[in-house]
Amino acid sequence: MNETKAREFCAQRGGVGVIERMERFIAMLAEENTRQNLVSSASLEQVWVRHIADSLQLIDHVPRETSPWLDLGTGAGFPGLVIAIALPDTEVVMVESRKRRVEFLDHVRTELGLSRSRVIGSRLETAASFDAAVISARAFAPLDKLIDLSARFSTHSTVWLLPKGRTGAQELLTQSPAIQAMFHVERSATDPDAALLVGQGRPTTP
Repeated sequence: MNETKAREFCAQRGGVGVIERMERFIAMLAEENTRQNLVSSASLEQVWVRHIADSLQLIDHVPRETSPWLDLGTGAGFPGLVIAIALPDTEVVMVESRKRRVEFLDHVRTELGLSRSRVIGSRLETAASFDAAVISARAFAPLDKLIDLSARFSTHSTVWLLPKGRTGAQELLTQSPAIQAMFHVERSATDPDAALLVGQGRPTTP
């Protein structure tokens, strides 16, 4: 997938004005990246493929009206803020503990009028529990730790969407039989060698 194809991919999955809103976000991201290290400079040269489409592919795995969506360790906005931009009527809750990144996320939310989304500026361990319809995380933590920390937000119908890069399938094989049975591996739409772990339910944790 190149940048042109990635923009088309996103246009097909977002609502009216999604490309304009994404371009405004990208401009804010590039500007803020000069003040704090949000993403690598090299990845900004392929921002539509590496960050926008890579995040937005997650919505292909859940009905559009699914809400609330919990995104763990949102960082610079991936995937949570991208989901909120593309689906502004979806309740998206982003958890991010780093103060400067929380400020950036809130700034983008305000500028783009994303009133249905919010940022929890704390560690996940101290966030109040609620029932999430979707739980996503990109480069947040190893799978076993991620599940241990976030299981309390899940229900029997919660969908888990976990981009795990090129080691995702192998990481799943190291989990308990119950976790392995809960998830399956999908190929990433932006990188054929990368894995997306898709699961459903409430895991049993020790």
